Amino acid sequence: MRVRLLLIGVCILFAVGCAKVRVEAPKEAFKVDISMRLDIYQHVGKDIDSIENIVSGAAKKQSAPGAKNLLNMFVQDAYAQEGLGAEVEQAALRRRDRKPSLSKYESSGVVGENKSGLVEVRAANADALVLVRDENSDRMVIYRAVAQKNNTSVEEVQKLYAKRLQTDAPAGTLIETDAGWALK
Repeated sequence: MRVRLLLIGVCILFAVGCAKVRVEAPKEAFKVDISMRLDIYQHVGKDIDSIENIVSGAAKKQSAPGAKNLLNMFVQDAYAQEGLGAEVEQAALRRRDRKPSLSKYESSGVVGENKSGLVEVRAANADALVLVRDENSDRMVIYRAVAQKNNTSVEEVQKLYAKRLQTDAPAGTLIETDAGWALK
């Protein structure tokens, strides 16, 4: 009797275990809304800081005269460019060399910083024209390299860089805003 009862119980378990389960897809498709924002501005900002440290001379670590260490015997100047390359470094070094002249023209109102991150001549001056042409050429080398590295447009890099350059410009510099030109 126990065997029959056990056999009936097993059959019931098999019957329940073999029940059909019907799975149907919903009539409407699933909507999954995942919004991810990759903030390129943070990465571009770091590149801008790195380059502007070279231009301002802050990238060079000043050591005491006569101080020697093993690294300085082999490497005189090292800049952390994180993939921006030698061309960008050279453009930044040229910008550093012309910075005093550019600052003089900016503070006197001969040139101004436009909202595209370039320098514009605002008063007739032949020397300023040459300086502005060279400065803008080097800036565009930098902008293209930063845009390529960060997979963004040159225009976006120019906007971000323009804010930084306008902030760093000496007092009395003409600054282009959406409303027009104004003194800093």
